[in-house]
Amino acid sequence: MTTPLERKLCSAEYAVGLINSGLTLASGGFVGAAHPETLTAELERRFLRDGSPRDLTLVYAGGQGDGKSRGLNHLGHPGLIKKVIGGHWALAPRMGTMAIQGQTQAYNIPQGVICQLFREIGAGRPGVITRVGMGTFIDPAHQGGRLNDVSPDAVVQSITLNGEPWLFYPSFPVHVGIIRASAADPWGNLIMDREAVVGDVLQIAQAVKNSASRITGNIPNPPSKGLLIAQVQRLLDAPAPPQAVRVPGVLVDHIVLAHEGEHDQTFAEAYNPLYCEPGPIELVTGQSSHKPEPMPDDERRIIAARALDEVPTDAIANLGIGMPEGIARIAAERGRLHRITLTVESGPIGGAPAGGLSFGASAHPHAIVDPATQFDFYDGGGLDFAALGLAECDSTGSVNVSKFGPRVAGVGGFVNITQAARRLVFCGTFTAGGLKISVHQGKLRIDTEGKIRKFVQRVEQVSFSGPRAIQLRQPVLYVTERAVFELTAEGLQLIEVAPGIDVQKQVLDLMAFAPIVRTVRPMPLHVRGA
Repeated sequence: MTTPLERKLCSAEYAVGLINSGLTLASGGFVGAAHPETLTAELERRFLRDGSPRDLTLVYAGGQGDGKSRGLNHLGHPGLIKKVIGGHWALAPRMGTMAIQGQTQAYNIPQGVICQLFREIGAGRPGVITRVGMGTFIDPAHQGGRLNDVSPDAVVQSITLNGEPWLFYPSFPVHVGIIRASAADPWGNLIMDREAVVGDVLQIAQAVKNSASRITGNIPNPPSKGLLIAQVQRLLDAPAPPQAVRVPGVLVDHIVLAHEGEHDQTFAEAYNPLYCEPGPIELVTGQSSHKPEPMPDDERRIIAARALDEVPTDAIANLGIGMPEGIARIAAERGRLHRITLTVESGPIGGAPAGGLSFGASAHPHAIVDPATQFDFYDGGGLDFAALGLAECDSTGSVNVSKFGPRVAGVGGFVNITQAARRLVFCGTFTAGGLKISVHQGKLRIDTEGKIRKFVQRVEQVSFSGPRAIQLRQPVLYVTERAVFELTAEGLQLIEVAPGIDVQKQVLDLMAFAPIVRTVRPMPLHVRGA
């Protein structure tokens, strides 16, 4: 007698060969964590060799890639992908190029909405009703999330419930799911004990299991059932503890052992045990003797330290990738990190979030939940504080982080986080492209000014709506290395300027609009030499 695992076990080539043209494919993962690299690489090899499958619709929530060739970059081939609905695009430039060149229908909607859509599809519900996306380029009143002119109707609708406006993201069939887990047991159950995140594995599995046979759309010869393929790193000899099972084997059709080098914990690290282990009790009490290496006295430190001033004690917070990451390091320097619970949209709660291609993981997390659950908490107002990047800002306080000329970055979880956080800080340098600063005797000096001005008359794409934040009475600050602005009903107001900065020449003259200027306070630099 064979076990369910033995009946499901197959090669990557065989499993990927079952994916037919015209189907909708959901891929799990976040940046470089929990992405089924063996499966996407094999799908690419099949297409380049055989020219099939063709015209797939790709759906994914968290961005998956290394900015070069891994992750969803494997699928960035005209003909292979007909339509993309994605949360974040920057790490898959091949896919972004196809969108810009009109080689695929392309949509960008919030990461959290896609996570929740997988769940709604699996439950047979009509879709996600939310306010996430209102006032941004995702709103049907603007672009409806479309990234090019070849993309037809928007994937989101405006509706009214009980006299109030909402956005409705309709469900659609998901025929194929490709996910990854650490191991499979003899029942075919999947566990994720060595993964940095749990991801959307269960939601994708249930969506595939329940939706394909119920909603077929306009597909020739539609499948009679969904196809779920799981990549694993190892096989277990004994059944896993039921509490450890993340995807029941009954939902899994085929299991593939990962190829060598295609199941690293993240795209930056083969395996880091800190992402899977609780921290020592000293981290809970704040009595740890470990102190991080202090950040240098540069623009990153100045911005992060000033942003930390806005974080309430015992806050539940989210810090975006890039400039906001420094807030955690400054909090550790000040001995405050144990009084702030840092969360990541990928699912970790507590611990110290990782950066770079390990973003999404956290060292010594208190817990790791699935992203749909995390975004439920965010959307409901659970974040006391959030700090996100500042790429481009205009006179209304609106921010763009998603599109810059021919480059598509996408919003990821940015829209969910910024629209619901109780206190919001955008962090970024005042200019970009070569900016160099130094601090002398407590004063900031601009040694080389950046070539790119970030404060523009109108942002290219609205990722965060200042006017909507005013409607919600949401406190919003914009922290740069030389000045701090506050969002008011009248527009952006300059409230702080760093010592040593010429307000007219080094702030106002470099803005495409005139901010409100009333009482301006000295901005604390918080550098060690000050």
